[in-house]
Amino acid sequence: MKVGFLGTGMIVKDLMRTIDVLPFEKKYLLGTEQTREETETIAKENHFDQTFYDYDELLKSDVDTVYVALPNFIHYSFSKKALEAGKNVIIEKPITANYKELEELKKIAKEKHLMMFEAMSVVHMPAYDAIQENLKELGDIKVVSLNYSQYSSRYKAFKEGTTLPVFDPHKAGGALMDLNVYNISFICGLFGEPKDVNYLANIEKGIDTSGVLTLDYGSFKAITIAAKDCKAPVMCSIQGDEACIAIHSSVNGLTKFSVEYNDGTSKEFVDDSEKHRLYYEFMDFIQTVDNNNYAHMEELLEASTVVSKVMYDARKKAGIVFDNDLNI
Repeated sequence: MKVGFLGTGMIVKDLMRTIDVLPFEKKYLLGTEQTREETETIAKENHFDQTFYDYDELLKSDVDTVYVALPNFIHYSFSKKALEAGKNVIIEKPITANYKELEELKKIAKEKHLMMFEAMSVVHMPAYDAIQENLKELGDIKVVSLNYSQYSSRYKAFKEGTTLPVFDPHKAGGALMDLNVYNISFICGLFGEPKDVNYLANIEKGIDTSGVLTLDYGSFKAITIAAKDCKAPVMCSIQGDEACIAIHSSVNGLTKFSVEYNDGTSKEFVDDSEKHRLYYEFMDFIQTVDNNNYAHMEELLEASTVVSKVMYDARKKAGIVFDNDLNI
């Protein structure tokens, strides 16, 4: 895979911690004039083949896959341009600002026989696979509860009048899009599309700084909490009538869990590989592209589509409208 990385934000810097063990054939980095010094430093320290400061020039190179690690509201426009140029795309979560944008990108990718992925680390982790395998131990599922509350260092500035992208309704920000997307992906990956959703959000200046999402699956109910304006000890669980899966972390950092049986016994799963959490998703993307495994790609994309639809419906019910919602 000859991949072009777009941006120098936190997620790109995080990925650099495992970049040396990912078998990319070539690595290109796109920066801006404002981030030129940072871009050159990242490229030099991580042995990139070339840096670009013009997106069109990057797309004219021999790059075959573009990793869109940019603010949410421009995921669609940059991905669309890459697809139209004949490039596969890996799009950082959330895959697009809304469901309609995703449907348009899927149409282009299908017409051009290209691959498109959402960089959703949760569903690629070994512990997630192990949870899927252990669901049968729980009996009939009754309640799922997930919490990802992470006080944002940007929240104080937001309250004082400085609006950064993560708290900007004009840039598809908010707690649902930034944090709850992990919880929703976790649940929908395990159980599919819910029958109904409802989002009770704490809204400040037109954006959800925290909120509670409920998902109705008929035979069981799920609740997901995400907050950027407060924090608390995190506990996540999948409760059945015979046992419970307990996770003592947010699902974003899922490396271990325990199965707690009604008779008082338990067992534990621990991923002790010490691999970076982003390693697994990128290895999956590389192998999928190398093997032309479109069936697997479509399976992953269908899961992303369910999540996108859930978040779109949730925002509509909470009255949260993005500029992107008016563009298509």
